[in-house]
Amino acid sequence: MRFVIVTGMSGAGKSTALKMLEDMGYFCVDNLPIPLLPGFANMLGTPKTHMKKVALGLDVRSGQDFSGLEESLKELDEKGVGYEILFLDANDDVLVKRYKETRRQHPLSGSGRVDTGIAKERERIAFLKMKATYILDTSKMLTRELRLELEKIFVEGQGFCNLFITVMSFGFKYGIPQDADLVFDVRFLPNPYYIEELREKTGNDAEVQDYVMENDKGRIFLEKLKDLMEFLIPNYILEGKNQLVIAIGCTGGKHRSVTLANALYHILDAVESYGVRIEHRDIGKDSITKRK
Repeated sequence: MRFVIVTGMSGAGKSTALKMLEDMGYFCVDNLPIPLLPGFANMLGTPKTHMKKVALGLDVRSGQDFSGLEESLKELDEKGVGYEILFLDANDDVLVKRYKETRRQHPLSGSGRVDTGIAKERERIAFLKMKATYILDTSKMLTRELRLELEKIFVEGQGFCNLFITVMSFGFKYGIPQDADLVFDVRFLPNPYYIEELREKTGNDAEVQDYVMENDKGRIFLEKLKDLMEFLIPNYILEGKNQLVIAIGCTGGKHRSVTLANALYHILDAVESYGVRIEHRDIGKDSITKRK
């Protein structure tokens, strides 16, 4: 029997995750009243049940009963009931934006502001995040990326740590990404922009990649960047960091930064102990600017 409690911040994707787990063969129950949790867990442990994989959604919509969840989980621990906690999180500004887009009201905001409700919720469920088996930050995740992460954990049984890495290329002339944790400047590399046949291509094209990486500077930089990541990432994991944004910039964010970001992404993606995605923030902005 695999029993997963799906919880986290409202608006972080709990309902979406439950639907995905249902597609993966899990029997899913959403928003069960907290007082019923011990009885529900006991039922799952009976020999008569045919349910082998169960996911239970719990969040602050349970109202005042939510305050009793910590005691209910202690009761399960004392009885030796095995369970895992999947905690879905997102940055406050992302949560506010999602609520505004859907025009939904936060369950704890009442008639007040959404950010007030979010702050109350973070305080109320802090103990769950501390107890979580898995923490997924969905701030930058696409729906398909969330599904891939859930499949790794709950279908393929791969090892998992609570770190999701975004490798981002950008152009300095459009500004440094505000959410970047690490910023690397690759404007010291030869610029394909000044090669007429490469100017309209991008770092996603093999010709540009070959041009950028055919010199010692590009290859040495990538090796040193790889060594730095091999040192930093395990230490970020030990620290408990769950979201890392690595930003690589050149002048316009079209050639050199895209090439190096792609190369770093492929290096990190080969490691199965954390999630990684690639984003090219400014890759098409030069052509848009020219049209204006």
